[in-house]
Amino acid sequence: MALKCSSAVKQKLAEKHGVSLEEVQQCFANREGGLLEDTREDHKTDPPTQWFIAETDYGRRLKVVFILKNGDILLKTSYGPNPKEEAIYTKYAF
Repeated sequence: MALKCSSAVKQKLAEKHGVSLEEVQQCFANREGGLLEDTREDHKTDPPTQWFIAETDYGRRLKVVFILKNGDILLKTSYGPNPKEEAIYTKYAF
């Protein structure tokens, strides 16, 4: 599975969230919990948008949001999770 990211998403990650693709890759490698599906009506996609929270190799926690399509991981965004996202992930992904 290849991690794919548009130039617009790469720019948003860097400028708005201060996140690198390397950090996102580390989160995929370090993920311990399951994947959650974003079921909010205004966020639904086909195939479904999924997300998880994991740490980079340096301990930075990131929420990673993506779509699995045709065997590839299409990155939508990644950023530091807020307390509500942390609580949801802890409750439903473990």
